[in-house]
Amino acid sequence: MTEDTYKTITEVSEGTYTEKRSKFIAIALPVRTLEEIKVHLEAYQKKYYDARHVCYAYMLGHERKNFRANDNGEPSGTAGKPILGQINSNELTDILIIVVRYFGGIKLGTSGLIVAYKAAAAEAIAACTIVEKTVDEEVTVLFEYPFMNDVMRIVKEEEPEILSQSYDMDCSMTLRIRQSAMPRLRSRLEKVETARITDEQEGNG
Repeated sequence: MTEDTYKTITEVSEGTYTEKRSKFIAIALPVRTLEEIKVHLEAYQKKYYDARHVCYAYMLGHERKNFRANDNGEPSGTAGKPILGQINSNELTDILIIVVRYFGGIKLGTSGLIVAYKAAAAEAIAACTIVEKTVDEEVTVLFEYPFMNDVMRIVKEEEPEILSQSYDMDCSMTLRIRQSAMPRLRSRLEKVETARITDEQEGNG
């Protein structure tokens, strides 16, 4: 992976693991915000209200700096951490993995729990479709109509995605392109006579 790409999942997937009659159900979900995570956690805690534990870990953002692991009553470091470890070893982000445990009556011990939560999370990830996405930036260029051909030639050669465009005496075009390609696109657009550049936002592809 390069600095302006990241790996994530595209759909919800599940995996299960059983150890000494304890059943572990893992659910991997694509997420983009803490609000989404909160909604999913509430929904799955409600769905599995009769389970002994509903543990989870998540990772957000292409820089992979926003993360959390939660043991939900299991011994410290035996649930959330091994789940997060699987997210890390697969270099994933924008992902939430919830692992639900139904207790089978036999204690697994610290090492047994770590193995079980890790294995359940790995099963859910194995069932996922993993995709590589680019970190994209958006830019808006304002220019006068006579310079349309100059701008369009650059757009054709640099191949950004055209998000919006309006053509009047004063024209504008909002473009999106991967982060590493943005400096060259901006530089070329700035050389077009009458062109003014405004940054729109930075987003993920």
